[in-house]
Amino acid sequence: MLRSPLFNELLSLRDTVDQMFRENPFGDAFGTLWSRSESSNGSVPRPMPLDIYSTDDNVVIIAAVPGMHPDDLDLTVQRNTVTLSGTIRDAMGEDEAKEVTWYARELTRGTYRRSITLPFAVDADHATAEFEHGILRVVLPKEESARPRRISIQPSSHKEEAIEAGAAS
Repeated sequence: MLRSPLFNELLSLRDTVDQMFRENPFGDAFGTLWSRSESSNGSVPRPMPLDIYSTDDNVVIIAAVPGMHPDDLDLTVQRNTVTLSGTIRDAMGEDEAKEVTWYARELTRGTYRRSITLPFAVDADHATAEFEHGILRVVLPKEESARPRRISIQPSSHKEEAIEAGAAS
């Protein structure tokens, strides 16, 4: 897939704005507001990056969830909406974090949540999910009604009647 120069510029702008907030140029009060992600602190959970594709029979969701363990993840399906949420815990223990001076704090932590509404129904009862090296792979079978069907094409009986009528005259 080729990307337009405008799309690349938008990605660059997004990366610049993300970096600006990571570096916290507005002081601790503003930076804390933007960097917190724990639901108990009243802030909004962050999204997680996903790849989604479908075949004739399944839809596959691949989520990058580095730093999470399978026990930290929650996957739910309601009709055609798939929701994936999880928590990355702070790599540093509470006792270890007391009275330290931070020079960089870039490791991701907090609550993540992502909901995807698919354009077709899925069969959650037969779904599978595998987790390996920070990558979650979910395979959801499409409902039978959402799968493509091959329809056989029959010759029209009207043409055969016209041919037979022409041969009789």
